[in-house]
Amino acid sequence: MFMKLILGKKLGMSQIFDEKGNEIPITLIEAGPCVILQIKTKEKDGYEAIQIGFIPKIKRIKKPEKGKEFKYLKEFKDDVSKYKIGDKIDVSIFQEGNKVQVSGVSKGKGFAGVMKRWGFHGLPETHGSKHEQRSHGSTGIAGIRHLFKGTKMAGRMGSERKTIKNLKIIKIDKENNLIAVRGAVPGIRGGLVEIQG
Repeated sequence: MFMKLILGKKLGMSQIFDEKGNEIPITLIEAGPCVILQIKTKEKDGYEAIQIGFIPKIKRIKKPEKGKEFKYLKEFKDDVSKYKIGDKIDVSIFQEGNKVQVSGVSKGKGFAGVMKRWGFHGLPETHGSKHEQRSHGSTGIAGIRHLFKGTKMAGRMGSERKTIKNLKIIKIDKENNLIAVRGAVPGIRGGLVEIQG
């Protein structure tokens, strides 16, 4: 029995309706099949883990690229005694109704000000706030003469690894390797996600 973990590609969001006519928002994920490429053991590598590959490269692999036949490679720590190199992991490890957690890299939104990034209210539009309505105001204390770490300021927003827990699997299509989970998952369309049960 494999661990309940698989790599997938986010296809986008949609909606379905249950028997009572209630709308259920879903995210479609093309999950696997993933191939076990390498098994790491305590004797040889100092720790136990398996390496899996997802989405085989279409182009012909040359000799220096040996071992890079897949677009995505991921390593996961687990008990390696139940695995063999070449085994496939597909959506059949999950069942409808299971709760999973999905990890991915959130959408990058570029350089953002404090109102968009942190939800600041901004300065008042009157009483001397000329051209300053969207600024952050004071950022520190005069006597210390430096900023404290973690001060909320303008900067890069998004492109962070996020994990959403307790997402329910609504439907599984084994023929097309599709999983429909309730709710939203992080990342862009076509982005890599990890599904863990």
